[in-house]
Amino acid sequence: MRDALLATVIEEVAAVQAFESLLAHEEKALIAAQPLAELPGIIEEKTALTERIGTLEKQRDAQLGALGLPGGFIGMEAAAETDAQIAEQWALLCAAARRAKQGNNNNGVLIRTRMEYNRKALAALQVAPSKAGFYGPDGRVPGA
Repeated sequence: MRDALLATVIEEVAAVQAFESLLAHEEKALIAAQPLAELPGIIEEKTALTERIGTLEKQRDAQLGALGLPGGFIGMEAAAETDAQIAEQWALLCAAARRAKQGNNNNGVLIRTRMEYNRKALAALQVAPSKAGFYGPDGRVPGA
């Protein structure tokens, strides 16, 4: 059963590292002038990876239970104490998860910043000019 747990954690490491890579790609897309072309595909991939990671986590918890250990962090810490290979992969998984969380937070900031910029740009465009002399929608100065 420990071999199965090790295999699952190795798979989890790979999935979380793929998620990290996708977050870096998303960050580049969000910084680009026209991110809309790439974002739908990225979101689709993120959803699939998130589901895969969730499935692996449930599988890992079931394997921990079969070993008589609690699920989650506490169970993995206990398993890592008695197996060097599991400890190594667990450390890699924890590090990758921390980096992914930071990348996701960074992308969230970029998204909020872009949304705020768009909100302000839209508000500026919706303000009607208060002074005569501004061109109207037909390209002419009103009243001239």
